[in-house]
Amino acid sequence: MRVISLKVDVDTLRGTREGVPRLAALLASLKIPATFLFSVGPDHTGRAIRRVFRSGFLSKVRRTSVASHYGISTLLYGTLLPGPDIGRLCRAQLLAVADQGFEVGVHSYDHVKWQDGVASASSVWTCEQLELAIEAFETIFGFRPRIHGAAGWQLNEHVPPLEQGFGFELASDTRGFEPFMPAGGGVLQVPTTLPTLDELVGVNGAQVDGAMHRILERTRSDGSRHHVFTLHAELEGGAYLSQFEALLRAWREAGFEFRALGDTARSLDAKSLPTSRIEMGVIEGRSGMLAVQARSNDTRAASD
Repeated sequence: MRVISLKVDVDTLRGTREGVPRLAALLASLKIPATFLFSVGPDHTGRAIRRVFRSGFLSKVRRTSVASHYGISTLLYGTLLPGPDIGRLCRAQLLAVADQGFEVGVHSYDHVKWQDGVASASSVWTCEQLELAIEAFETIFGFRPRIHGAAGWQLNEHVPPLEQGFGFELASDTRGFEPFMPAGGGVLQVPTTLPTLDELVGVNGAQVDGAMHRILERTRSDGSRHHVFTLHAELEGGAYLSQFEALLRAWREAGFEFRALGDTARSLDAKSLPTSRIEMGVIEGRSGMLAVQARSNDTRAASD
């Protein structure tokens, strides 16, 4: 059996208000499960302009038409416009997703603050940001989040043990190739295995249809039994909704089964899970360094 797990990262107010309901309606109509990970604090997307000095950031902005997908107001939040509180303003949309039976977890409190600050942050700072996210999530849903997916795949050495201490059951913080236990402790990591749409669109002139086809062919050809595809409410829930629907239907026709991240985690044999290091690395099409699953020096939990 070959499995696709869909992880929906929700970064912004616009993505929550507009993209999330569209995606939930589409997935419900196709009876496809997914895991929605929400940003539940202030939308400070405008402050991401500080990434202008990162290698590859400007080329990504040009390739993916950021302004058209995110909207001018979003790009001013936290600078010329105050950052709106996503959790407070979009509580109805968030609860509707859970009410439809989708798995929900936390992506961040302040997406930009985490993505730009966590790599060099102290344990105290990291703990405070996770506490803010957990408390805001619990205020909305009435229960503590069991799944965490770090904003921008950005981590530091404090995150895995803190996730364990806060009672998370699994995390999808990394880019990698198979589920693993982090070396040094932490909770199960179910990494994103496939390129994201914004890493492919515009590369060598690729349009969105070509990018979706490339993702489909990757899943068909590489032989992996399980893939995690991360999509964004602002893209696949916006202008690219119809192309995303075509990809879902193509996966189904090719015989793939869909599972939420939690269902995938529960299907794994804990004794056979590898233990892998998390390191910082480069992902083609994305600016900066990301948390990635190391390919060397992996060990099997059963041999520990």
